Amino acid sequence: MPITLKELADLCEARIQGGDLSAIIYAAADITSAQAGQVTQLTNSRYAQHIKNSTASACFIAEGFAADSIPEGMALLVCADPEISFIKAVELLHPARVYNPEIAPQAVLGNNVALGKEVFIGPYAVIGENAVIGDGSVILAGAYVGKNVKVGQNCRIYPYAVIYDDVVVGNNVIIHSGSIIGADGFGYKFRNNMHVKVPQVGNVVIDDNVEIGANTCIDRGALGSTTIGAGSKIDNLVQIGHNNKVGKNVIMCGLTGVSGSCDIEDYAILAGSSGVADHVTIGSGAVVMARSGVAGNVKAGAQVFGSPAKDKKTAYKEQIAVSKLPELLKKVKLLEEKIQALEAGVKTAP
Repeated sequence: MPITLKELADLCEARIQGGDLSAIIYAAADITSAQAGQVTQLTNSRYAQHIKNSTASACFIAEGFAADSIPEGMALLVCADPEISFIKAVELLHPARVYNPEIAPQAVLGNNVALGKEVFIGPYAVIGENAVIGDGSVILAGAYVGKNVKVGQNCRIYPYAVIYDDVVVGNNVIIHSGSIIGADGFGYKFRNNMHVKVPQVGNVVIDDNVEIGANTCIDRGALGSTTIGAGSKIDNLVQIGHNNKVGKNVIMCGLTGVSGSCDIEDYAILAGSSGVADHVTIGSGAVVMARSGVAGNVKAGAQVFGSPAKDKKTAYKEQIAVSKLPELLKKVKLLEEKIQALEAGVKTAP
């Protein structure tokens, strides 16, 4: 949606420095590729080198940020938080697709489905009996919403997402394509040389403002609920096992796997490819660094790394020590040879 530079600055709470206030801004772009008519951002000094050759019409920048060689004609949009202001600009210039209220004729709705106001149900979506879809929610083509599911207001369920029976979804939740919410947890007992399945009769409860990435799986509780706290963001290809309690504003990056019955407390961060064993507590604000394996509890605020994961400073020191082992082995071998020569000399002495 093209707007003038002045309108953009006012909407994003920025002060204009230089440039043409009537210039039309039609898109946002990163600083390495932005061109005339586009707005960009400069928030990291590592990228300052790109600004001198940029043809962007405008650039968000923080108060007091030192930037040299600003091109003539480029307007600086000076603000307190350029990253948030740039996000607002992107939303203004590239608005999300709007779905007008509609129930596609190809959609399949079970008995006693309750639909709120302004709901969109796409072609070949399936809504199970007794399901509730809140006001303003969008269920896109081919999505499956099971029996007794409750979806809150202003949610967006992308194509081919699957929500099993009895799941509860809060308001403003986004579930991306291929995600499966509420599949059976992985529970078995080994008896008489057989794996006996433990019935999984709980559900999944997702609180408000959660986003779940593509092809992520969240298993239902064996008896109670697997819960995802408000504001938590879960990346693509994440596995969350049964009966986990994920707190508020938790971040889980791609390829993370969390075994059953874990407690991931508020504001914790699980970086990419991290793994958590069952019945583990990750404390509030703790950070599990990429490709780490957590086998025991992590204290609140701690930062851990490695497999098994330990305090990151200790883990880094150990890695440095391991890198020195080849040289150390050479020195040990030389010392052994010298000792052997000395011993041989003593034996042959008259």
